[in-house]
Amino acid sequence: MTSSLTVKCPTCQRAVPWIAEQLFKPFCSERCRLIDLGEWVMEEKRIAGESLLPEGDNDESIFFQ
Repeated sequence: MTSSLTVKCPTCQRAVPWIAEQLFKPFCSERCRLIDLGEWVMEEKRIAGESLLPEGDNDESIFFQ
């Protein structure tokens, strides 16, 4: 008998089996995946750390050289 790994959905905390058939892992559903994506897009979630641009430097063109 093989037991699969189970993780919690980052959005709703529902148990999610870590198997190939689970298309939206680590999320339990497409709905939870889209909720999480929306939070990142609206900048409600962030990765902690220093800003890439120094304070007061609004010239984003340096990224497109």
